[in-house]
Amino acid sequence: MPQHTGVVEPYLLPSSEIAFGKITPGSRHPWRSITLAELNAYSDQLAAGLIARGATPGMRIALLVQPGIDFVALVFALLKARSVAILIDPGMGRSNLVRCLSEARPEGFVAITAAQAVRCLFPWRFRETRLLVTVGRRWFWGGITLEELKSAGMQRIGAGLRLEGNAKDDDPAAIIFTTGSTGPPKGVLYQHGNFDHQVTEIRDRFELQPGGVDVAGFPLFGLFNAAMGIATVFPRMDFTRPAKVDPRNFVAAAVDWQATQSFGSPALWNRVGKYCRDSQVRLDTLRQVFSAGAPVSARVLELVRESIHPAGEVHTPYGATEALPVATISASMVLGETQASTEQGNGVCVGHRFPGIQWRVIRISDEPVPTLADAEPLPAGEIGELIVGGPVVTRQYVTRVEANALAKIADGDRIWHRMGDVGWLDPQGRFWFCGRMAHRVQTAEGTLFSVPCEAIFNTHPSVFRTALIGIGPAGSQRPVIVVEPKPGEMPRRASSRKKLAEELQALGAQHAVTRNIKDFLLHPGLPVDIRHNAKIFREKLVPWGARRLK
Repeated sequence: MPQHTGVVEPYLLPSSEIAFGKITPGSRHPWRSITLAELNAYSDQLAAGLIARGATPGMRIALLVQPGIDFVALVFALLKARSVAILIDPGMGRSNLVRCLSEARPEGFVAITAAQAVRCLFPWRFRETRLLVTVGRRWFWGGITLEELKSAGMQRIGAGLRLEGNAKDDDPAAIIFTTGSTGPPKGVLYQHGNFDHQVTEIRDRFELQPGGVDVAGFPLFGLFNAAMGIATVFPRMDFTRPAKVDPRNFVAAAVDWQATQSFGSPALWNRVGKYCRDSQVRLDTLRQVFSAGAPVSARVLELVRESIHPAGEVHTPYGATEALPVATISASMVLGETQASTEQGNGVCVGHRFPGIQWRVIRISDEPVPTLADAEPLPAGEIGELIVGGPVVTRQYVTRVEANALAKIADGDRIWHRMGDVGWLDPQGRFWFCGRMAHRVQTAEGTLFSVPCEAIFNTHPSVFRTALIGIGPAGSQRPVIVVEPKPGEMPRRASSRKKLAEELQALGAQHAVTRNIKDFLLHPGLPVDIRHNAKIFREKLVPWGARRLK
């Protein structure tokens, strides 16, 4: 594998050609690659083209391009032009996509043909859009193609015109949307300083060095690689459906390019880990694996550890779109120390905070907390709401702005973010995640938290995963566990279903946090988020469960 390569994509992935693209044969597919130096020059060219076509500092430009070379180059081009990139997951569905884009009020669209066509169906939503760049075939909507954008950039550079000056830390850089796991997706405003500090925190904590090779199972994480001198390989997969990844293609990318690291959701690593185990395949060059987006089960951690270099490690960083990274823990610590406590209903340990993060656990409240003085801190060991501060913490939402009142806490010139997560701090200073605040179930006997309860039932050998939901009004909710059996183990007969429910109830009776749960419902496949295919949409299960229990 050429060590100077910067970004690699499957050659057959639909994408515009670039002058310095080249084909490198692989064991399964040919690849198309670009060096970091060429990527820098390419993004300069695109930035100059955007400025020549009217892009200005602060201008909001939606970017809807498939992950690959052009995607990475265009993101850096927008940053260099000091425009604001609107980055949104197309997997959220057309209606959500259109709504979120409309709320972000883009003044430009850099998008593939299909996305431009969809935009044209809703002209009243995008009246402010005036800059159009089509990556692929342009039809009737005007604007220019990516090839024409490159030509405009070459002419501007050839004329000796320079790019905009360096951005300041507080200049707007991007709008990135949340997954919407506990409400409508919201647009988070990132500043250039947020990105700079993210790179520093990630690089230093994991000791990432130039020359490494990353297989990117989550495209946005791959953007950090170029800033750290690390090559990014985009495998052949549908990035909006990581749980459906063909593990053979993912493994081929890691093997072909001798990957040293990789990031992917728990759902992705579950499939890849199982494939490696069943096919007796080892990814011996992988030294660091990262997985995030939802708690990663011990089963998945074991699968991945078995398939990578013997001295390799799996890390599960914790954070949110609004604040990332916050904390991290290794598989070695989970499997060797914290998992036993998790299975006893104490929550999932997400590890120690990153150096640049400050955090506190405060009393749970569903009301705004205007200032830090209004937040009641809790002692170690008591479950409360986590709030975080630091240079990677974003300051505001720019869509659904009413959410700022509930999510942000003022502290002089600083802003703390309410993570919306509940948990507790142990004597070692580690945070134990007990679920989303919105997912707590408030019964007449007390409050139940999702993750501690679910972890107990997840130890049953026939259970793949579970979800705690509450039926009825807060304060008198009826706790229910919705069970997704392991593939192929869904009980078909009523007697088998009854037997499983009895076993689960007996299991719950052994623990104080679950002994009052009496209702169990079977579900063929719990609804999960689109971005990571891992966060369970418990809100969707509540009306379903209420109907089943009538």
